[in-house]
Amino acid sequence: MNSTMAQLNPNQQKAVEHVEGPLLVLAGAGSGKTRVVTYRIAHLIDIGVLPSDILAVTFTNKAAEEMKSRIRSLKNSHVLACTFHSLGARILRESIHLLGYKNDFVIYDEEDSEKLLKTCMQQLQLGDEKGLLRTTRGQISSAKNSLTTPDKADRSFAPVYSMYQSKLKECNAVDFDDLLYLTVRLLKENEEARKEYQSRWSFVLIDEYQDTNAAQYTLARILVEVHGNLFAVGDPDQSIYSWRGAQYQNILNFERDFPGAKVIPLEENYRSTNTILQASNALIEHNPDRYEKKLWSNLGEGAKVGVFVAQSDRQEAEFVVNQLLNRITQNSLSLDDIAIFYRTNAQSRSFEDALLSKRLTYKIIGGLSFYQRREVKDLLSFLRMVVSNTDLMSFLRTINLPKRGLGMTTLEKLVEASANQPIFTFCEDVISRPDLLKLTPKQKEGLQSYVQLIRDLRNERPQLKIHELIERTIERSRYLQFLQEDPETFEDRKGNTDELINKAREWEEEQDQPSLTLFLEELSLKTTADDQGALPAIKLMTLHNSKGLEFPLVFLVGLEEQLLPHANSLDDPSKIEEERRLCYVGMTRAKRFLYLCAATYRYLWNTSRVMRPSRFLREIPTQYLQNLSPTTIRREVEEEHSEDPEGFAPGDKVIHKEFGEGIVQKSYHSSFGLTYDVHFPDAGTNRTLVAKFAKLQRSLEG
Repeated sequence: MNSTMAQLNPNQQKAVEHVEGPLLVLAGAGSGKTRVVTYRIAHLIDIGVLPSDILAVTFTNKAAEEMKSRIRSLKNSHVLACTFHSLGARILRESIHLLGYKNDFVIYDEEDSEKLLKTCMQQLQLGDEKGLLRTTRGQISSAKNSLTTPDKADRSFAPVYSMYQSKLKECNAVDFDDLLYLTVRLLKENEEARKEYQSRWSFVLIDEYQDTNAAQYTLARILVEVHGNLFAVGDPDQSIYSWRGAQYQNILNFERDFPGAKVIPLEENYRSTNTILQASNALIEHNPDRYEKKLWSNLGEGAKVGVFVAQSDRQEAEFVVNQLLNRITQNSLSLDDIAIFYRTNAQSRSFEDALLSKRLTYKIIGGLSFYQRREVKDLLSFLRMVVSNTDLMSFLRTINLPKRGLGMTTLEKLVEASANQPIFTFCEDVISRPDLLKLTPKQKEGLQSYVQLIRDLRNERPQLKIHELIERTIERSRYLQFLQEDPETFEDRKGNTDELINKAREWEEEQDQPSLTLFLEELSLKTTADDQGALPAIKLMTLHNSKGLEFPLVFLVGLEEQLLPHANSLDDPSKIEEERRLCYVGMTRAKRFLYLCAATYRYLWNTSRVMRPSRFLREIPTQYLQNLSPTTIRREVEEEHSEDPEGFAPGDKVIHKEFGEGIVQKSYHSSFGLTYDVHFPDAGTNRTLVAKFAKLQRSLEG
């Protein structure tokens, strides 16, 4: 172990050698926290602590397995390293009888849980309009993670929550959230059980402490209440999961919760160049709620952070692909060394198209390729039905979007009865000749509505452009209402439908004679592209999925107001802080080269928009940046850094010294820079104003 300790820097060594009492290790990005945790466990074993007295808790099974593997290689010892939910399951398997359950309980997965909840809702005569089932399931999950009991829950779902919990117990079952909720309840209510588990593990280590929710935090506090030997590792600057219930205040309150606690920052970064770290430090310092720390590196200054503000999202994608090809050539990088990060899944489309055009292999991490996403395939299947009577797969995919009472048994009979006749032609015949297939009135009505939908779209097709036909398909099929049945994914999926419309619009502009058949043919080639398997590939992912990863070359794209920071965060300072942490996480994934990209014009939420560069770009000092933007907008980007003016979006209320209060109608780039068209109601005039000359102020009302 002595030779091992020599590999640690001074602060890492202090953390590893700490034994008794609470300690918080502020582990900055790339600071070697996994090494510190495993070496600390090895040190405890070296000084005589029994491996069975040590508990290490992580957030993922992968992290737990890696920790166990490292400890075995260091000490050939078995230490309990597991996730919070695995720990809860272990405790409940031994002691749940104290809560009136049997110890051979079953754990319901999400499908089982939803089925049981649906039964409860039916008994309480609650319908499932607009995804009420999913919404209620989410409310119950949030209540359990915040340790809210049914009697203290919101009246809107308290009765169904209470019945659901009772029925789980009747079935001797628990759901995933119960693994923490019931464990905390057990330890709070039963003194004997509490003492047993408090004495079982004398040393508790928790990784990613900033991501703990109320239930996880409470469980940790109970377990260390007597001995106080909590070794927590985390970084409040990388807390990006509030939407999953994570409370980053838990790590900020560590010294308050555990009086006498020591705090050791790990600031030496083993991943990135100093320029990348200094730019990242400067950004995150704009967050007031944090522990002060500055990452630094011995890896040299490195290249400046490239900034590219494109004139359009298409130009942004072209820049990224051309730049990564240059880096591959100049710096001997492989495709596996490169990542593109974005805020929302829908943004992947333009980059996928640009990569496909250069025949570059890529892989979507944590999600599907744009052309493989359910909503994209659904809409393309509707379009295929518009051009074909015989496409059985597209028919089966779309017939119950939304549900029309035609179950699998009926559809099998329908397909079988159609014999060699085109499936859509047979459906038309069934409506006019009921003797061809026996259907209930509801089924006949459903089939008739589907046939009429396709007929209407076929009739309107000659008068509509392809992107307009997609819009009409979404409207006529009530597809958005179908997507709303899952509120959690609705915004993301709607974004993908908007992006498909944008794709069609772009494609039409590029063609001499655009046709729906050719459009579907091209997209079919993309959706059926060979699976490249384990071949080297550029990685595309959302910023949330980038956490824990690292790449020599990183492109962080879409750095615009309403994208990053996201539109949903703009009215809440705490959400803006989390968006800034998300940007910081993305930046600190880069090892050698980092590019920050944006567009001034983007097709977003089914409309063309002039976009403002993200405030996060202005928060990074220019000394760390190299502006690679087109000449026409480079000057304005640099002026934003030097003057830090506030930009305005259409609908913003502003004040002009001469014309009084006005409403921004349009925001765009002219030869003079950022320019606004503004309507001034009181002055009865419309004006075109150049931002740097007009010196507009934001109205207190808007």
